[in-house]
Parts: sequence; structure tokens; C-alpha cells
Amino acid sequence: MCPASAPSSSALATAAFRCCALAECSSLRASCSKVCRKRPKKRQFFLFNDLLVYGNIVISKKKYTKQQIIELDDVRAQLTQEEKGFQVISPKKSFTVYTNTSLEASKWVQYINKYAKDCTEHRDVAQAASAAEVAPVWIPDKAQQKCMLCSASFTVINRRHHCRRCGHLVCQSCSNRKWVLPAQSKKPQRICSSCYTSLLSGGSIGDSEADAAPVEAAAAPAVVAASTDGSSTSECDSD
Repeated sequence: MCPASAPSSSALATAAFRCCALAECSSLRASCSKVCRKRPKKRQFFLFNDLLVYGNIVISKKKYTKQQIIELDDVRAQLTQEEKGFQVISPKKSFTVYTNTSLEASKWVQYINKYAKDCTEHRDVAQAASAAEVAPVWIPDKAQQKCMLCSASFTVINRRHHCRRCGHLVCQSCSNRKWVLPAQSKKPQRICSSCYTSLLSGGSIGDSEADAAPVEAAAAPAVVAASTDGSSTSECDSD
């Protein structure tokens, strides 16, 4: 079983072959709406017994592009409070998906959790502990007009930023720190001041200095591309 880090090139090739040639054999296959930073986007989802694959995938006549692959190690799914929705939760990436019916959403949750359990039941305790912290589900830009910490209004100048640890929308002043979040990236990630304080006191991410080193975030450039509602274009959702 491959580790829960970024899929290898062989995993990508395997998933590509499966999507094109074995789509009819996947446990679940559906066109769903994935909640992205700016707006929900239609994506084709395929579930196999060890992988969840989604993207702009067209099986006949057109090539599929921008497919994303999530290995089911350390993944769990849960229903949302909103009807027809469910969330995929993992250490590297978490997000919300909306299906056509509530029954369909329940089926996705059931199968994802079943296969994820099969993938992880033979792992040792150390591997399980390393994946204890999961990536947050980002709050969509339009859901908040003010910083969720200081309540400052978002504008063209005072842009929105997502904390990579809690997923909240905060302003530049409340997110001027970075921290290495090993499950998400080897590079320091932007975090809010609340999470920074929490990490300093608890040290819940990483056991060594290398894995839990605070870093000052770079100041925002004098001229940036931004929308009129204060949304940042430099932190676009990677899907």
C-alpha cells in the first residue's frame, strides 16, 4: 500500500488507466459539485477500493484532464448538515461535495469509509499517529465578508486569506505567520494568529523542531491582483 503522501507517478498512471478503461468497474461513479474557493464546480468522481479520483473527466471522445487522486489511507467521509452533501476528510486535502440526492450522498460516505477502513486496518500504530491531524475544509470566499478573528471588512486592499490549519477566512494582519504542516506540504503554510498561538502552546503538529518551526509570512506585495470583494487571486483553489 502506498503511503498517504502525494501519489507517485505510477499511482497517477494507474488511476489514469482505471478512469479511461475501467470506469464501468468502479464501485461508484457520479457527476457531483465540488465546493471550491470561489464557487462550486462540476467534477466527475470515481471511487475504487484504494483510490478516490475526481476531475474534468470525459470517458468517450475526449481526454480527461486535471484529475486529482486521493489514496484512501487516512481518509474518512461524513455527511454535512446541508441536504445532499458530504465531506471528504484527509491529512493532505479536505473538501465538500454535493450530489443529486441525499441517498447518493449517504452511499458515497458509506463506501468511502468502508474502503478506507480496509486500506488502514493493517497499518501499525506509528503510521496511524502520523496522520492524526487532517487538513481543514476551507470556508468559501463568499461565506464571510469580514475577518473571522478581528472582524475587519474584506476589501480590494484588505484581502481574504485561508488559514491552512483551520480553514477560516482571515485578513493579512491575522495571518502573517507560517508553520510547517507536514501532511499538507514540506513548505511553511500560512496560518492564522489563533492557530499560531495554539501551536506554540501545544506543539500538536510535528514532534521535532524541523516539523514544527514557525516562520514569518512574507508581507503582501504593494500591487496585487484582487477582485472587488477582497478575494485573493494569488491563493486560488488548486481543486
